[in-house]
Amino acid sequence: MNTKLTRITVALTALCGIAAVQAAGDEPIQPIKPPANINLGMAELGKKLYFDPRLSKSGFISCNSCHNLSMGGTDNLPTSIGDKWQQGPINAPTVLNSSLNVAQFWDGRAADLKEQAGGPIANPGEMAFSHTLAVGVLESIPGYVREFKQVFGKDKIDIEQVTAAIAEFEKTLVTPNSRFDQWLLGKKDALTKDELEGYKLFKDSGCVACHHGEAVGGTSFQKMGLVEPYKTTAAAQGRADVTKKDADRMMFKVPTLRNVELTYPYFHDGAYWTLKEAVDIMGRLQLGKKFSEQENAKIVAFLKTLTGDQPNFQLPILPPSSDQTPRPTPFGK
Repeated sequence: MNTKLTRITVALTALCGIAAVQAAGDEPIQPIKPPANINLGMAELGKKLYFDPRLSKSGFISCNSCHNLSMGGTDNLPTSIGDKWQQGPINAPTVLNSSLNVAQFWDGRAADLKEQAGGPIANPGEMAFSHTLAVGVLESIPGYVREFKQVFGKDKIDIEQVTAAIAEFEKTLVTPNSRFDQWLLGKKDALTKDELEGYKLFKDSGCVACHHGEAVGGTSFQKMGLVEPYKTTAAAQGRADVTKKDADRMMFKVPTLRNVELTYPYFHDGAYWTLKEAVDIMGRLQLGKKFSEQENAKIVAFLKTLTGDQPNFQLPILPPSSDQTPRPTPFGK
């Protein structure tokens, strides 16, 4: 083997890789990175908790009920179904790539995934339990007691451990390797002519002012209805529900556009079911622009290239309840 030639080949390969990364860095959207620095034991425990309906009063609702990992990390409903078939007040945002968000929930009331994980458990309109009762259920299950001690090194389970484990699992739910990411990283035949023209329209029209970065969104709060008011019957008022400031009315976290073809219906009220409608609404209300049918179709074609590799793992086998485990009350008062 020609050692000198091998060295030149390696050097050229490295330079090409650097050039591809630099080219990606010139774009307002960056490739999704695979998860890093994950505590595997904690994430595996969190996976079980994510799928375990025993954290709800009914014994029927789990995190995966509203953030279904077979459905783009959401439930494909305008608003989610809670305890006793209650209708939720807002569309369930996708859990995929949620670790890249500036904050959690549409109104940003949770600072991070750990804080978010505790919310639905104690929400009477969602899982309708309490943190104390949820911990009591887990402490009654020998398999969980052993695993919590193994992961956290403590004799007692608490809600901080529960939410930390769920958050650690959710950090693994990133979706790299979309066709658009492949294009960013140098595979120039990854996109069609219409998809590339759609991306150019997306940039030139100003969509990237809010939808940029790895998650193509999720990094800021913006007013829904900048140019024209957004008409909705939903009660949610965005950041104003948290800050109680009128200036924050209709200020919502910009949703990620990663996997957006999977996460219908769209917007905080789940009022629109197609990407064509969503692009039209956003163009008119946020940008003051009416896209032609052809322009709309090209932007939609681009958006579909943002679907990445979906989470792929073996479903966890949950530890069985014991004789002491409190029984669920799916129909009780």
